[in-house]
Amino acid sequence: MDLKQLRAFVTVAETGNVTRASGLLNLVQPAVSRQLRMLEEDMGTELFDRTRRGMQLTVSGKTMLEYARRILNEVARAKAEIQPTEGPVSGIVTIGLLASTSDLLATRLAAEVAQRYPHIRLRLTIGYAGHLQDWLEAGDVDAALLYGQKETSALHVKALLEESLWVVAPASAQLSRKRPLRLTRVAREPFILPAAPQGLRAAIEHVATEAGVMLQVFAETNSLSVQKELVAHGHGWTILPAVGVTQEVEQGLLSAAPLAPPGLKRTIVLAAPSSRQATAPVRCVVATLMDCVKTTFEEGKWLDSRWLAH
Repeated sequence: MDLKQLRAFVTVAETGNVTRASGLLNLVQPAVSRQLRMLEEDMGTELFDRTRRGMQLTVSGKTMLEYARRILNEVARAKAEIQPTEGPVSGIVTIGLLASTSDLLATRLAAEVAQRYPHIRLRLTIGYAGHLQDWLEAGDVDAALLYGQKETSALHVKALLEESLWVVAPASAQLSRKRPLRLTRVAREPFILPAAPQGLRAAIEHVATEAGVMLQVFAETNSLSVQKELVAHGHGWTILPAVGVTQEVEQGLLSAAPLAPPGLKRTIVLAAPSSRQATAPVRCVVATLMDCVKTTFEEGKWLDSRWLAH
């Protein structure tokens, strides 16, 4: 097994087609097919089902894909770490962003990295905090924004800011940031919530239990965009960070209001694995991410929040 075989395998798995993969790898098709056969011989099993619809991963292939990506990522990190110090910083850096913060930060971060470090290739992974933490600990993500995460033996954590969660409803409900709502009022409505065991779902259920109310869950989803779309079409209400619905409220698609005291808050943290030393490109991108978060906060775009980092 060698890196050429792994690159061929990952590229075919991602494209589902040997012809397209050969173009991306700048190799002739027979060479790519030969690399796949050699890898399957080394592994002692077939990694693809060859069908008329293309190359479909077998169960073994799906398992192999996770390890192959991780190996190639680690090799890329190693090359970046041992590159000559006088050369430009280069390499691949994968950053995880919470779904509620992606609209606010993704474009700004990409633009800043491109300007400051043009030789770094940035990968942005968007998800809920639980998924991002799993990917961090597995080594698939170099650093990520999480919320409420404490320092552990596996993760280094730095608190950045505290933000409030708001009630989100269809535009017709005419909620206003000037009129906070009690949870007892909110609980009369059907709710669209993240699927358990997501941290946001747990936080919402905890505050409901503390208030002595039972939420009527109409639907669950692991997609923030679907969650907001269901609310916009009148299927229920939800609770989300104010920053996650700013654009839709401004466009008149949703309305939102703070929860009445004591409300519900969460802490946004920057997390990185403690099991490995950050490479030069990772350190550069993480510093850029922190600058982007702070600038966004200082511009007043991170609604109903408080800066914590020093």
